Amino acid sequence: MIEGYEEFTESQLKILQRYVSNTSSNIFVLRNLPEVIKGALFSRYSRSGLGLRSLLLKEFVMNEETAFQAISCAHLDNEQEVEDQIVAIKKAQNFYDRILDGYGDDSIGELGGAHLALENISMIAAKVVEDSRIGGSPLEKSTRYIYFDQKVKGEYLFYKEPILMTSAFREPYLKVCNHLFDTYSALIPPLTELMEKKFPKEHDVSKVAYTAALRAKVLDCLRGLLPSSALTNMGTFGNGRFFESLIQKLNAHNLAEMQDIGRKGFQELSKVLPSFVRRGDPAHKYQRAYAQFKEQMAGDLKLLADRHSGGLGKMQNPGVRLIGYDLDAPTKVAAALLFEHCQAGLHELQEYCQGLAEEDLGRILDSASNFRENRRHKSPRALEHATFTFEIVADFGVYRDLQRHRILTQDRQLLTCDFGYHVPSEILGTDMEKPYREAMDEAKKVYDTIAEELPEEAQYVVPMAYNMHWYFHVNLRSLQWLSELRSSPAGHPQYRFIAQEFAKQVSRVLPAFERYFRFVDFEGYELGRLGQEIRTIEKKLARSAYE
Repeated sequence: MIEGYEEFTESQLKILQRYVSNTSSNIFVLRNLPEVIKGALFSRYSRSGLGLRSLLLKEFVMNEETAFQAISCAHLDNEQEVEDQIVAIKKAQNFYDRILDGYGDDSIGELGGAHLALENISMIAAKVVEDSRIGGSPLEKSTRYIYFDQKVKGEYLFYKEPILMTSAFREPYLKVCNHLFDTYSALIPPLTELMEKKFPKEHDVSKVAYTAALRAKVLDCLRGLLPSSALTNMGTFGNGRFFESLIQKLNAHNLAEMQDIGRKGFQELSKVLPSFVRRGDPAHKYQRAYAQFKEQMAGDLKLLADRHSGGLGKMQNPGVRLIGYDLDAPTKVAAALLFEHCQAGLHELQEYCQGLAEEDLGRILDSASNFRENRRHKSPRALEHATFTFEIVADFGVYRDLQRHRILTQDRQLLTCDFGYHVPSEILGTDMEKPYREAMDEAKKVYDTIAEELPEEAQYVVPMAYNMHWYFHVNLRSLQWLSELRSSPAGHPQYRFIAQEFAKQVSRVLPAFERYFRFVDFEGYELGRLGQEIRTIEKKLARSAYE
């Protein structure tokens, strides 16, 4: 690559310096440009002989049709300038639509992104958003650092589902949600006192670190009392393709909350990414066709499920079971490991590896394991040739943590109160157990009543401690990362158990893969996250003092 092959005048350089990080190097970053311009610029770039800086000057800065000056040069210091930029983007949208449509490739939508804040949405809605995980990066409000018993205008923060609010279930719904929050709030002081006695502060630990760590452990224990209607906040960064797909799914969802989020999300993203999310407009032909497809498919599958699954059993008890794997997976992984480093065919390598002695096969598999020094040394893609299907029954809080992993196929059934609930070991046998169980049992009564008529809306009543049913279909490489990450001492005890079980069950049926779980922590930790939190906060305090 020849650096500085483009020549610019002094006036052009002055313009470019505002929009690129370097005017002469062959490697540089775009800056101070709205997403709609960056996306269209990169789209055009793929079919132009010009360098990006020359293209920016010729076809965007100097082109009146792009409304470049109005869109990019406002300082956005006041409300009027912000509004002027939005208007300019809309006026120029035909230009950007024409460029993007001209390439006929949905991947063009990945060239622009936005940060979308979703505030005061339910725990259920947060999971729906996070389920559209490819191309998006969500970060959700934590139940272990933030107290969820705050009130606004005298009311706890939970979603007032509009259909329930206009039905005969209004009062039972409000009453049970308030009861769950009341119990959550009431148990914080006695559990904190109990934890202080069980894990007294050591003399060399700061009061700030100890208090924060203790709070995290207490809130971890009590999060199961929070109803799924509890409101949370989420920040999501994603590209245009992600947001368009997410909005289409939300618009076509059965629950009113999702439709509301989809509509508002489209309105706000249209202010900065109009050309990338336009097919999420409820009136757009693609959106209407998608909604019809979803409705017809769901209706047909529900009829078929009722016909074919009625007499079948279900996974009754909490836990994990491995229900799908390939006995030939070790030889497939070994062949894939060799493939990159030779010129043989993959099929031929697989057949060859099937005939290898166990020792020779193990030597090949060891090559991708022996040199790893920690879990952040990610294994090669060859491990993706082994896949596994797990069926899981665990509480909604655990699902909330594990569901966020991106590289896997997963699906869940509706939240119910049919699989029992989890009681934290810390409150078993204490005076806190009785009010905890009473709140859970009351929630089940109200859920059962609502679910007879409104099974989807009834999900908002279900406390996070109730077990739910879902599956993971995951490759070995992704499973290795998930198991090693989620089994760490800082992990919640409930999902630590599941992460450990993933590794144990795979190693049991395919011992050749046990070597790939070397950084899974199989220990149990009574102190658990409390100790890890103390260490983390102490480090932060030390850094602050140093700075």
